[in-house]
Amino acid sequence: MPSLLATANHHMSHFSKPTLVASPKKKDIPKGVWTKCLASGEIVFSKDIEANLMVVPNSGYHFPIGCRQRLASLLDEGSFVEHDSSLKSADPLKFVDLASYPERIKRYEEESGLTEAVVCGVGQIHGIPVSIAVMDFRFCGGAMGSAVGEKITRAIELALKKNIPCIVVSSSGGARMQEGIFSLMQMAKTSAALGRLSKVKLPFISVLTHPTTGGVTASFATLGDVIIAEPGAMIGFAGARVIKETTKQTLPSGFQTAEFLLKHGLVDQIVSRLDMRDRLHLILSVLFVRKKRL
Repeated sequence: MPSLLATANHHMSHFSKPTLVASPKKKDIPKGVWTKCLASGEIVFSKDIEANLMVVPNSGYHFPIGCRQRLASLLDEGSFVEHDSSLKSADPLKFVDLASYPERIKRYEEESGLTEAVVCGVGQIHGIPVSIAVMDFRFCGGAMGSAVGEKITRAIELALKKNIPCIVVSSSGGARMQEGIFSLMQMAKTSAALGRLSKVKLPFISVLTHPTTGGVTASFATLGDVIIAEPGAMIGFAGARVIKETTKQTLPSGFQTAEFLLKHGLVDQIVSRLDMRDRLHLILSVLFVRKKRL
């Protein structure tokens, strides 16, 4: 009589062994098909994120977005008319580090497809006319130089001329060091233009996206009649490490996030990119359209 072990082995031999399916190698997966969410760690189909304005469907994490795509998401189709597209940075200081400033500008143009770190023009949001400026971090980290400050100032002045609201969407590392004091002067120039807009009671809506820092934060970005931020956006003046080393104090957790600043009163609302167009329309309806009817 066969042993129990032999019987067990005999019966086990009738079960087929699991088929080993070779997993695809990294080189077999086209680059860019999948994207890892930086908030949840979830691996998401890249096309799903792109179709959702670069917002991860489940977590709501906001990846950066280009200025052209943002304009298309905010404005009525076919309504945008760009202004001052030929305005570009000069090289007043003849600045050179590892490369000359003009060489860097040329590289930024090639990498971003833009001529400067901001695109300005007029358009409509659900039929309401606006003068709008949208910054793009891909061009020199969205840094504000003379051309950026001039274009934003002209966008504000265009709102004055046309008697319409002004919207600026910020994304910037701050003032552009290659232009020195010329870039810092843009803080005063843009702020003065907003002062003139305020005197005639035309709305200025400031939209802060990730990141908004430095001289941009210290000027027009935080001067809005209504200040809106995208979820999770980093907003501040100096970097956390610089502040900590200067003050010799432990900083609160998340103190430069949109959520922290909403709690402490710098930001009025946090709005998802997916809802931004309708929220802007609501605010403009109250601050501009209703005021005109009175």
